[in-house]
Amino acid sequence: MSSQQKAKQRMEGALEALRREFANVRTGKASPALLDSVRVEAYGSMVPLNQVGTVSAPEPRMLTVQPWDKSLIKKIEYAIRESDMGYNPSNDGNLIRVPVPALTEERRKEYVKMLHKLAEEGRVSIRQVRKDANDEVKARQKKEGLSEDDIRREQGEVQKLTDQYIAKVDELLKHKEADVMEV
Repeated sequence: MSSQQKAKQRMEGALEALRREFANVRTGKASPALLDSVRVEAYGSMVPLNQVGTVSAPEPRMLTVQPWDKSLIKKIEYAIRESDMGYNPSNDGNLIRVPVPALTEERRKEYVKMLHKLAEEGRVSIRQVRKDANDEVKARQKKEGLSEDDIRREQGEVQKLTDQYIAKVDELLKHKEADVMEV
């Protein structure tokens, strides 16, 4: 695998990690991903919520959790309530309903700041991959005797790749920011 292919794979990984981080940031709409970080005490250990029930968003401002084991319904409800998300779930014995409150303007702006911080971390990760790839090219120069032109060409390719992935981060940020600010 060439250093460019490795760099592309690592940059894709950084972009995917950023997508997962962005999915956890609340927008005005309910999304099952909002409860991804909730862990439930079940069967003697702490497990992710999605391993003890099905999370869905039947309405724009409502999440539901359908536990696979009805005996865990109180524990799931407790885990959601105690998470730092400010949700107030209720259950009817079979299903847990989690109303998602509308975001205030101030809260939306806080989320946008957080998104910008996450996007910058994603850009830094991509730049680190570029640095590693360029270091690898320089190491190959010593080992394989690459010419200066070959080094410049390979580093130019890595830079193009970096620019593409940073543009993807910016595009992701733009869309997520629009989602958060949408009333």
